[in-house]
Amino acid sequence: MTVDLLITGATGFIGSRVAAAALERPEVRVRSLSRRTPPGRPDSEAVPGDLADPRTLHGACAGVDVLVHCASRVSGDPESVAAVNDLGTKALVEEAVRSGVRRIVYVSTAAVHGRGPFRGVRPGETPIAPASATSRTRAAAERHVLDADGLVLRPHLVHGEGDRWIVPGLVGLLRELSATVSGCEALHSMIDVDTLGRAVVAAALSPGHGPGAHYVAHPDPVPASELLAAVCERVERPGGGASVDVATARVRAAGSPRALHHLGMLTVDHWFADDGFWKDLDCSPGEGFARTFARSAPWYRSYAMTGQ
Repeated sequence: MTVDLLITGATGFIGSRVAAAALERPEVRVRSLSRRTPPGRPDSEAVPGDLADPRTLHGACAGVDVLVHCASRVSGDPESVAAVNDLGTKALVEEAVRSGVRRIVYVSTAAVHGRGPFRGVRPGETPIAPASATSRTRAAAERHVLDADGLVLRPHLVHGEGDRWIVPGLVGLLRELSATVSGCEALHSMIDVDTLGRAVVAAALSPGHGPGAHYVAHPDPVPASELLAAVCERVERPGGGASVDVATARVRAAGSPRALHHLGMLTVDHWFADDGFWKDLDCSPGEGFARTFARSAPWYRSYAMTGQ
């Protein structure tokens, strides 16, 4: 039996991996919502629609069995961010319900909980308390999906080829400091983007995953010291191996909000535990940070030379 699956954000960092994983499933017919018609592929279908203009979404979910909503706007003025993440999601969910879509999955973010610390937090144990306009609108999007009995998936740090925020931000911090940082022992939930793509599709097709919210990460949290060591070893070693403590790093990075943000990330736990997500799911949580990061390191090195 063929499953018609509509993906939003199919050309983005995460959405492209979701689309690739879905196309590997012979029982799935993939459609993608797009403001612009992308180059055609024989096993995919573009559906016109713009989340920023709800009128264009009418009919977008016709014949769709499963909606996987990966699109979000993470930058821009508050009104444009809200137009896509909040109002656009609301209109999309309403259209899905009207069209009889039987399953709605939204790829959100653990940032809807705010800046922590979170250590071993399980679903339902900590409130929704977003600290930024973007996270507030994504929390609003979650509510639209949950109110329609949908499934919300919350990754935290997603790494891999195409990441232009997590590891590039750390490279920027290290360049700002001309050194690495010692004493960073925070624990982080992480997942590589290819495993995340497969997990999203598996959850979307799984009969055992009903409505609600789940954290999606490798079961083993990654110490910030291990993350930093991997960046220094495989991407860029700053200051010839020099090291500074956190207090010194804060002083040196005082003029760079992005560097301070990533420094804060290294020093505050964001570990979300959800073993139940992987149970009975037709997908493995992957090999873990060390091996998956090693595979993407050449791309990160190239990006560090040209994209910073």
